[in-house]
Amino acid sequence: MAGIPFESYIQSLEEAQPTVGLSDHLKALWHDRRGDWDTAHACVQDLPDRSAAHIHAYLHRKEGDIWNADYWYQRAGRQRPEVSLNEEWEQIVRMMLED
Repeated sequence: MAGIPFESYIQSLEEAQPTVGLSDHLKALWHDRRGDWDTAHACVQDLPDRSAAHIHAYLHRKEGDIWNADYWYQRAGRQRPEVSLNEEWEQIVRMMLED
């Protein structure tokens, strides 16, 4: 669902369910922000693309499983960032919304 404004995505976090039509990537980030790590992880764990690997890495970083996070950052073609988890979450959301 490219093209949705960031502010609209943030407002959707107040709803009971993610907005219809969101990609699995954005659904994962939505569930993560709402405190449902398991559902977020399930949304991306089997997706083969680099964006999913990036989200997967972020989720394992958040979990504190740094070895596993670094594996997924490598699969995403990235390195673990030196920013807070909140900053990384926002960066990934903005990137997904631009796609």
